[in-house]
Amino acid sequence: MSDRLALVTGASSGIGYWLARELGSRGYDLVVCSAGERLENAKSDFASLGVQVKDVTADLSTRDGVEELWNAVETLGRPLDVACLNAGIGVGGLFWETDLEQELEMVELNCVGTVQLAKYVIQHMRPLGAGKVLFTASIAGEMVAPREAVYAATKAFVLSFAHSVRYELRDTGITVTALQPGPTDTDFFHRAGMDNTEVGAKGKKESQPQDVAKQGIDALFAGDDHVYAASGKTKMEGMLANAIPGSVKGAMHEKMARPKDEK
Repeated sequence: MSDRLALVTGASSGIGYWLARELGSRGYDLVVCSAGERLENAKSDFASLGVQVKDVTADLSTRDGVEELWNAVETLGRPLDVACLNAGIGVGGLFWETDLEQELEMVELNCVGTVQLAKYVIQHMRPLGAGKVLFTASIAGEMVAPREAVYAATKAFVLSFAHSVRYELRDTGITVTALQPGPTDTDFFHRAGMDNTEVGAKGKKESQPQDVAKQGIDALFAGDDHVYAASGKTKMEGMLANAIPGSVKGAMHEKMARPKDEK
């Protein structure tokens, strides 16, 4: 058993899987959570790194699911050193056409569940006077994002929340870092119904999830406030995000998010 413990949500695939692998490779025992069926296989991969792994299958878009996860952490009776709040989903399409229930579930997971879990994590770390928290936001949180309007808004929420909590904790020994990926080769765009878009295809070429995760963990341990990850193009877009007019950003995103067979 390691003397260090890390929590990673959304850990069964994509960026979350690689965040957990990265922490496991650095000697952290793991608590990993996902609502998906792939968590058991992921757990085996993480355990092969020589660390202890506690897996929790829970739906973090529900209050009960977050409670279930946190109860599992507390049952271990160990201080939590690192928490990666990564679980999230996307919904693509024109706002007046997309499914309301899917978008409300996205808000519950990306925003509400993140706040609830962050409350438990930070209240746990505060008496310890130490800890590191990584929030997976997105470069979309700084964009005008037609056809991903609600998704981008949830990530703007996460980004603002991370920056604000970081400032509150500045003298406590707890650091907060926001991870802002661009398009990445995961199943995110497939699940968001965006396979037939430029951005959906682009993600398979632009950044690899293992690179995003490594840059995120490196930034976390460096105490950085945020990191754009992982491609050079994503980093450039992030640096220019606040300098480009909203109408231009909107047009750029509309082109990438529009289905290829739509004129």
